[in-house]
Amino acid sequence: MGTLLRAALRRLPTPRRHRCPLPAAASRPLGSGAGAQGGKENPSPSLRKDRADTVIIGGGCVGVSLAYHLAKAGLKDVILLEKSELTAGSTWHACCYLTSKKGFREMSNSGDTKTCNLTSAGLTTYFHPGINLKKIHAYSIKLYEKLEEETGQAVGFHQPGSIRIASTPTRVDEFKYQMTRAGWHPTEQYLITPEKVQELFPLLNMDMVLAGLYNPGDGHIDPYSLTMALAAGARKHGAQLNYPVQVTNLNPRSDGTWEVETPLGVIQAKRIVNTAGFWAREIGKMIGLQHPLIPVHHQYVVTATIPEVKALKRELPVIRDLEGSYYLRQERDGLLFGPYESEKKMKLQDSWVTNGVPPGFGKELFESDLDRIMEHIEAAMEMVPVLKQADIINTIAGPITYSPDILPMVGPHQGVRNYWVAIGFGYGIIHAGGIGKYLSDWILEGEPPFDLIELDPNRYGKWTTTEYTAAKARESYGFNNIVGYPKEERFAGRPTERAGALYDLLKSKCSMGFHAGWEQPHWFYKPGDETGYKPSFRRTNWFDPVGREYKQVMEKVGVIDLSPFGKFKVKGTDSVKLLDHLFANVVPKVGTTNISHMLTPKGKVYAELTVSQLYPGEFMLITGSGSELHDLRWIEEEIVRGGYKVEIENVTDEMGVLGVAGPYARQVLQKLTAEDLSDVSFKFLQSKHLKLSDIAVTAIRISYTGELGWELYHRKEDSVALYSAIMEAGQKEGIDNFGTYALNALRLEKGFRAWGAEMNCDTNPLEAGLEYFVKLNKPADFIGKQTLKKIKEKGLKRRLVYLTLETDDVDPEGNESVWHNGKVIGNTTSGSFSYSAQRSLAFAYVPTELGKVGQKLEVELLGKNYSATVIQEPLVLTEPTRMRLQRKGESPKI
Repeated sequence: MGTLLRAALRRLPTPRRHRCPLPAAASRPLGSGAGAQGGKENPSPSLRKDRADTVIIGGGCVGVSLAYHLAKAGLKDVILLEKSELTAGSTWHACCYLTSKKGFREMSNSGDTKTCNLTSAGLTTYFHPGINLKKIHAYSIKLYEKLEEETGQAVGFHQPGSIRIASTPTRVDEFKYQMTRAGWHPTEQYLITPEKVQELFPLLNMDMVLAGLYNPGDGHIDPYSLTMALAAGARKHGAQLNYPVQVTNLNPRSDGTWEVETPLGVIQAKRIVNTAGFWAREIGKMIGLQHPLIPVHHQYVVTATIPEVKALKRELPVIRDLEGSYYLRQERDGLLFGPYESEKKMKLQDSWVTNGVPPGFGKELFESDLDRIMEHIEAAMEMVPVLKQADIINTIAGPITYSPDILPMVGPHQGVRNYWVAIGFGYGIIHAGGIGKYLSDWILEGEPPFDLIELDPNRYGKWTTTEYTAAKARESYGFNNIVGYPKEERFAGRPTERAGALYDLLKSKCSMGFHAGWEQPHWFYKPGDETGYKPSFRRTNWFDPVGREYKQVMEKVGVIDLSPFGKFKVKGTDSVKLLDHLFANVVPKVGTTNISHMLTPKGKVYAELTVSQLYPGEFMLITGSGSELHDLRWIEEEIVRGGYKVEIENVTDEMGVLGVAGPYARQVLQKLTAEDLSDVSFKFLQSKHLKLSDIAVTAIRISYTGELGWELYHRKEDSVALYSAIMEAGQKEGIDNFGTYALNALRLEKGFRAWGAEMNCDTNPLEAGLEYFVKLNKPADFIGKQTLKKIKEKGLKRRLVYLTLETDDVDPEGNESVWHNGKVIGNTTSGSFSYSAQRSLAFAYVPTELGKVGQKLEVELLGKNYSATVIQEPLVLTEPTRMRLQRKGESPKI
């Protein structure tokens, strides 16, 4: 054992809650404007104003960034309120460690004044495994690079780059997977050889390194200095930062404004933004919201000087040993590393959820517990052998706030007017700059500047209990460095109370997927199948069973549980007028259904819904499971803004939905009802109220499979009886189940787009090929109409194309790079294996000049470019189209 390990085994007598005061040497003075030097920063515990456009609650780096961006963009009357000091909270934990001249052991028991050297984990990286957050990371880094020049405040920004280490073949696959997802983004990322890894970081044990994922420009920043620089910029542009000023109550007014109560008086605000870090739950509770957040303990370790590090001529890049589950970077002439323990070993500060954050907690730390991170210390010594002879001079343990899925919650909150959040940041330093800009743009322009649906605070609902939040936070923390597979599923906290009426009946027969609290079958088992969740970057255990389900729907009849759909009822005097303004399509007539899109003022596709007029002036709106409250908020805001006399009811949890599809669908359902289901009596896109086996349903003749089918909406308590009746009635026809994986393959072959993939807040409906659903000539001035007319007149720069690929054991899934003549020219949006064509199929955005049928392109999958061809869509005609062609005497293709 090295001296570092021996030091780690000692019980360090750190107090449980130790306040970490800022010394004069570390305090960077801040005046009223950029570049203020000298003196001590002065708190401003006075309000000075009793009215504001925006009140930001919380003075960590995220809140201060938002104040900076709003003020810089010209918004007047921006006020930030901080109960303690700027950076107190998670921002402070990122930047503080304790030491003294006498050494750690003496320091803890001596009466010496302790100093606080501002060492931070403060990591910054261009990398993110998702797509949209790459933009947030990139903006943050570019902002931090120029912030010192703009404000005159040093920010302590180091950019030695970073390397993620692959030490298993699966990790190499993951890096190749991430390379194709990064290729169509502007930031640099490289898959590098072990030799290049060693050149960049010569202290590694190269026996463990197979490859590296390298991001130049990555590094670390001093969070305290960053926040102070943003504060200087915010003040320079006119924002008012008040502290210590505690918010004691929030009162919503009937006109949508807010009264923000403080001990110094009341501020009337047009909107409020909760950026309160681990106090965010307390702010939410003031207005009856239970934000699903929980603090976790995170520790990082700092070593003394290491001779081999001191001898280096340049700063080491940050490394992330993914198998060891820790990050490590150079700190002066030593090293700093922070592990992520397993979900069994990590620690939650769950008492704060039940009892609230202790009054006055701010710049305090938790007691360190090196036993929890011992295996990671050992892994670090194995990967970086010089650590074996190093001394730990400190271990920092402090709170970081986690949401259930580790991603922050950013944007306006459904159900509460003009209440915005930017909370739950597990990585607040790298997110702060980009989120401040993103939210500022959204507030000022009335729509999100780009797609960031994964951060929507409305992705959670009443089903997100405290128990669920705790279980998921444990899992998310422990899974920080696990392999990120396509179609990933995580199982902690499941099933929720929302699981679905068919869950108990089907759970042993299929592999379930999680959708906004619901459990929905992905694919079903048969004897001989390899069951369970077996993730892979290549075709895996579900590939053949999904083909079997595909064939079931194409040749016989299948049943699918669609209950996770979001479902709204809209009725009232102005219901038609409202929907005519909200949607780009026409309002469907009574008894009919259509596909409609809500657009933003800039002409982006905010949502796609199925709209049915059930009775005169009474509508049912259906959206995807992940869009339920996202879409509801948009509609509710428009109702208020336009003063429409309508009622909207969210009936998502009260209704179940079954889909029945395939050539025998009519034959099976007809056995259960006296209603005539013939093509003459029940046409495509019609809706009717009827009874199936004496169970009341609203039946819509529509199916995302593109085959003959119905969606059957019913009371959730009738789901089991209805499902059982349908399965019994279809025995002769060979009825069987199918899941969402087969549904995806079926919809892609029909050329059906999916919201969140082919269309979102990054795309307009014209480039997405949705012209059929956009009625620019309808009288109503729907949202985005005028912008779309200009876009159409100007012409498109890119368009969605339909590709077939020649692959081997891997299929596209979306977000892969598309190549032409040695350059990345676009990206896929979704993909699947086509079980009819026996080849891969994908949608992709490419420049218009490369979108002609027959155009040869390439799609990058796992480090290899596969040939692709633009084809005429769809690959398989829909059942209504085939029937229409047959009636005309033509021979349709299947």
